[in-house]
Amino acid sequence: MPFLVPAACAAAAVDDHRVVIYYQTTQLNNSATEHVSLLPLINSAPEISVTHVLVAAIHIMDGDGGIHLNDFPPDNPIFDQVWSDTAQLQAAGVTVMGMVGGAAAGSFERLDGDDAQFETYYKPLHDMIGTYNLQGLDLDVEESMSLNGVIRLIDRLKADFGDGFIISLAPVASALTEGGGNLSGFNYFDLEAQRGSSISFYNGQFYYGWGNAGSASDYESILDDGFPAAKVVMGMVTNPSNGGGYIDLDSEAPVLQELTSENPTFGGVAGWEYFNSLPGGNAAPWQWAAWMADHVRSAAATAGEKRDISTTEALWRGVRKAGRRVRREAKKVYRDYIA
Repeated sequence: MPFLVPAACAAAAVDDHRVVIYYQTTQLNNSATEHVSLLPLINSAPEISVTHVLVAAIHIMDGDGGIHLNDFPPDNPIFDQVWSDTAQLQAAGVTVMGMVGGAAAGSFERLDGDDAQFETYYKPLHDMIGTYNLQGLDLDVEESMSLNGVIRLIDRLKADFGDGFIISLAPVASALTEGGGNLSGFNYFDLEAQRGSSISFYNGQFYYGWGNAGSASDYESILDDGFPAAKVVMGMVTNPSNGGGYIDLDSEAPVLQELTSENPTFGGVAGWEYFNSLPGGNAAPWQWAAWMADHVRSAAATAGEKRDISTTEALWRGVRKAGRRVRREAKKVYRDYIA
């Protein structure tokens, strides 16, 4: 069945540059009474900053264990306020998706078996999507999965929920470069070649040593290797407590300005994760989305204008651009040679 979006829904004030939030910690201290509310994302400012909220992490359990959202089935009362919040976000025009997988392995192994096994483990995922009106899925494959297996899953989701159902993937950033490190088993270049039309975007993980969000260089390497900027979202950690590779916002600002001005179709940013995002921290985690949206959109609005940058930065950008040209030409020569 196709997914349903609330009929009376006001469009969020967004543009083509995504601001994606991963929402895994839904309760502070695992307490049913300390809900981490999403509602400030839509009611704390006149303009809504976030474009996509990804409810994480969905795990497909072994045997007859069904499906869990983190440690509990999704219908556990601890999540009642989560589903109330997400419905209100959808009514305000924010896209709400689920995230499957992540660091806890097993879900994709179970979906990668023969057809009978696939049907057994796919059914609870299918039912959860329909029950909670998820508008898409983010596939965070951090275990070995076959190319045919991920294609089967993507095809089935599109067949069951329609072309409007959003599918994204969350590879480590290096997996989007030729020969780069990859946790997923299958090759993302092969996947993009065969099912790119079914994939809306990639939330690249530019942290934990798989990529650096503190420079435009790693993102540009992905573009040089053929992925379009419109489909590549720069994923970053929102607080140093959330993982290695945190970049403070003052350092991130010039990177976003450069990426957006150099790439008008820049795919946007994603934050892992919501509950303690800086600059607001636990008290005001929604401020991260507002900060990101302000900086990305202001850079987009001034794209093409001459901006004052230091002589050192101008020199470095020139060197990097020259290096990118040499790299592209070398790869083209190599591809032509082996063709």
